[in-house]
Amino acid sequence: MMNKKVTIEYYSDVLCIWAWIAQRRLDELNQQLGDRIEIRYRYMNIFGDVYHKINTQWQERGGFPGFAQHVKHSAEPYEDAIVHNNIWQSTQPSTSANAHLFLKAIELVAGSKLSGELARQVRKAFYCDCQDISNFSVLNSLIEPFDVDNDSVSQLINNGQAMAALMNDYKAANDHMLKGSPSYIIDNGRQVLFGNVGYRILLANVEEQLKNPDSEASWC
Repeated sequence: MMNKKVTIEYYSDVLCIWAWIAQRRLDELNQQLGDRIEIRYRYMNIFGDVYHKINTQWQERGGFPGFAQHVKHSAEPYEDAIVHNNIWQSTQPSTSANAHLFLKAIELVAGSKLSGELARQVRKAFYCDCQDISNFSVLNSLIEPFDVDNDSVSQLINNGQAMAALMNDYKAANDHMLKGSPSYIIDNGRQVLFGNVGYRILLANVEEQLKNPDSEASWC
């Protein structure tokens, strides 16, 4: 009998293509399991310094144009992961950290669920519309359709509380020795999944945790 709620700590970087690909699976998981799961949206530092990352890791593979091709090729098999043809070329955000900071402020003001929805809108703005999501003006425009107090969000950014929450996420990702984005930590570490995990595998792991008493280990 499924009578417990499972917590999923979902670590990602908003600029990571694999997290954009995983978005549809995360949405489906929420739709299928509803109030039997609690997803906590947490962030990790993969694209904190975009130009350094591309100029070092992709210098010999074509720089930004080469990375853009890699991103488009990665997304091709996934019809839900729409990627603009000019991705990483017409717009090159300098960092993912501003978006992460903004989303932590949203979480503190309006809760994790709305913050998760805004994270999807941030990814969509970049991958579908090539908007510069390192720009706070762009980020502020994304919350206009939602009932969020902009002054409270700004205050939490200005007084450092949102930054403290973000640093907690970054530290936790390091403490867990997570290999990359996205990563799923299920039920206080009983299961850790990483990377391009298929939906059925993700669902099976969560359902196993829902079925098993706390004293039993998951076989997934």
